[in-house]
Amino acid sequence: MNTVSVNQFRDKLKAFVEEVVTNHMPLKVTRRSGEAFVVISADDWEREQETLYVLQNSSLIKQIAESSISHTAGRGYAPTSEQMNEITGI
Repeated sequence: MNTVSVNQFRDKLKAFVEEVVTNHMPLKVTRRSGEAFVVISADDWEREQETLYVLQNSSLIKQIAESSISHTAGRGYAPTSEQMNEITGI
C-alpha cells in the first residue's frame, strides 16, 4: 500500500482518487499528528465487507469446506450439456 502525506493528498486529490479507483489499490494518508486514514474505492470496500461477512459466518464457511471436499472427490454437481448451454447463454 502506498503512503502519502495529507498535504500531498490534498494537492493531488483527483489524481490519487483516480489511481485508487482504477488500480484497486488502497492509499494510506498520514497526518502530522501521526494518525492516518485509508482511501479505498467503494467497490473494493463492498468486496471487503462481503469477505468479512463470509469469514464471520461459521455455517457458511462449513458449507464452503464441504463443497470443496465433494468437488475434490469428484462428487460435486455436474450440469448436463443442456444446463450448461442455458447457464452460459449459448
